[in-house]
Amino acid sequence: LNSTNRSFFNKTNCTVVSSVERNMYPTAYSLFFIVGFPANCLSLYVALMLIRNGNSMAVYLLNLSISDLLYTISLPVWIELALGVWAHGGYVCVLSVYSLYTNFYTSDALLCCIAFDRYLAVVHPFKYTFLRKVDTAVGVSVAIWVLVVCFNAATITWEDSYYEDSKFSQCFDIFRPLSESMFRANLARFFLGFICPVVLVVFFTRGLCEALKTNQSTEEQERKQMSKLLTVILLCIVLFFGPVHIIMLVRAFVNDCRYLAWFIYPYKISVAISSLNCLADPLLYCFITRTGKENVNQFGSSFWHIGSLVGFSFCLSDRVGQSDISGSSFEHVESLKQS
Repeated sequence: LNSTNRSFFNKTNCTVVSSVERNMYPTAYSLFFIVGFPANCLSLYVALMLIRNGNSMAVYLLNLSISDLLYTISLPVWIELALGVWAHGGYVCVLSVYSLYTNFYTSDALLCCIAFDRYLAVVHPFKYTFLRKVDTAVGVSVAIWVLVVCFNAATITWEDSYYEDSKFSQCFDIFRPLSESMFRANLARFFLGFICPVVLVVFFTRGLCEALKTNQSTEEQERKQMSKLLTVILLCIVLFFGPVHIIMLVRAFVNDCRYLAWFIYPYKISVAISSLNCLADPLLYCFITRTGKENVNQFGSSFWHIGSLVGFSFCLSDRVGQSDISGSSFEHVESLKQS
């Protein structure tokens, strides 16, 4: 950078933020953590119950929950990142950036696998059955984690993630002309991490919907559930990962520091939007399909009954009859174990 651009860079990356930002980002990320952590724990539980029944799609849900939980744990750090304040050094910064991009691309890939699993179940129910086995799903999930970690290792660098001088330090959202390696990385992220998953899920959704129209043996409720599942997957990818990847692509072609300032707030907002992914993923199977709902209801029912046995029955008396608590609690626990 020349002296003029360097001066502009220092001013652009100052730590002064508006009062709206100072309240908005901590509130948003705190809400994401408060809601996302228990929701993904519940999703993790449901996935484990379904894997015991030989459900291959639950393996992808399990890995999706693990990915979201790992990112959710790092959300307190992103409050500081959004406010432009960083005091934890370069190693924590790079680790946080790894956490973000790992969640992006493991989520993308696992959502595609869930859509593919449902596509095979409806369009080719008696072919490629080996692709819908639990062992195959485990192997695919391991391959996804390895590929994403390797991709991040090749595209995330210290120089592009962390900036420090005598006056301040900055992590992640460093608004200066991109290096050649970062330019290529942004192009790869846009096409491999966003466009390819969207195209694949659109293809699977279209094929599944056409097959459901001609398949008269499928119940109407089941058709709606499958169509809704793939529609939600597509919306998750487009709405949560679309904005941040579009900004990545545009930034790759902007080298003038005078225009980079325009990306500061849209970029921060798009990263916050992408964090909503960790709230939406548990809805995919827990609250859309019939099996997921049954497991959630069993978990919730057993949770309340066990709570009543250890001294909280007076808190539940307004919601649950005392006879139900005493007469059916152990039945629910046993049914939960059997499931």
